[in-house]
Amino acid sequence: MPTCTDPRRDAAEASEALRGLAHASRAMENPADTYPILGELLAGVRSLRQSLDQLATAHLTHRGDAHDDAGDQAIGTSEALAAADNLHQAGTVLDSVEERLDAATTHSGRIAWHPAHTVAGHDRVERQWISVVFLQGDEADEILDLVDRDGPDAAIDHLKGFDYGEETTDAALINGYVYDTPPAGALDREATDGDYLLLYNHQLGHVSLLRRYTTDPVEEESTAVAREAIGGINAPPRHTGMRMSPSPTRAAVRESETAWFAPARPSSASSAERGLGR
Repeated sequence: MPTCTDPRRDAAEASEALRGLAHASRAMENPADTYPILGELLAGVRSLRQSLDQLATAHLTHRGDAHDDAGDQAIGTSEALAAADNLHQAGTVLDSVEERLDAATTHSGRIAWHPAHTVAGHDRVERQWISVVFLQGDEADEILDLVDRDGPDAAIDHLKGFDYGEETTDAALINGYVYDTPPAGALDREATDGDYLLLYNHQLGHVSLLRRYTTDPVEEESTAVAREAIGGINAPPRHTGMRMSPSPTRAAVRESETAWFAPARPSSASSAERGLGR
């Protein structure tokens, strides 16, 4: 709690409070909290402006008592005047900060935040990931070599050839290869390009390309009903992640031609028919 009588103690407490705010605001889960925080910061800037003026005044008022370490009063007085001048300039700079912060607070106060899952009483959109292709063994080796030679972006461009749009999306939905978060393993490396995410692992020898998938739950429900009416297909199961077998080496992964966790590929063409060349 501020003392309002001990400036040294209050300064230390203000510094600690700002340090805590800097740590706590690294991830703002509720954007609506930004408005009251901005209001508090605006008040803080105004108080800081006043404090700087008062510190400058203290240097001017007591400049007759200022000496350097060797006892030279002339030098001490000169330093006190220089400190007061710089404090006044710092206060002037804060005038601009206060103006901008005040404007930002005003704009922030006009925002009505609507989280993606609270529109019209139901979920509006859900951003998920669908599997486009999963490769292991020799096929993965070619892509891993491409990553080493030309970089992850080249590998993503190549693997986009496995994406057949709605056909790939339907295959992923039917087989359940839809993820709330990317199914990355502890040793996987990641690279992104727009809506695409590349996961690759040199140690385990596998490569996976995923695409961001945005759903409208109302539309998704209608689609599921239509599917059921046409082919007796219920809504596909949802998975939040992909388990991986604890294979320690790339050779161990290759022992099985198709890993149990490998996503099914689009039905229109097999990997052998498509090939890895483009």
